[in-house]
Amino acid sequence: MRQKRSFILLVVLPIAAMLVLGGLLFGSQAMSGQQENEDVQRALVAALQTSSTIELQHLQSVNYGYGVCGLYSVASSEKGFAPFFYDTVNGHLILDINSRQYQSNCGLSSIC
Repeated sequence: MRQKRSFILLVVLPIAAMLVLGGLLFGSQAMSGQQENEDVQRALVAALQTSSTIELQHLQSVNYGYGVCGLYSVASSEKGFAPFFYDTVNGHLILDINSRQYQSNCGLSSIC
């Protein structure tokens, strides 16, 4: 009986704890990424004053997760994709690619 109890305490319990902890960490990351996409879509709907669905492509996290660069397209529009920068801290959306904020966060020099 003593052998069985030590095996459970020394092997099974730590492995189970690591699996639960890993599931919590990776699950929260997945939920966080989905929430961020929804925030970006809500900001785009508000800025463009449209009720159409918005498709996001090529999302890239910048500034250690404090911003998101990417492309968006409005379903009801015949235009193609347009770039944007979303500041996740303040909730600001930048659609002007010539602005200083867009250039400093999403410009080619910030990637290199």
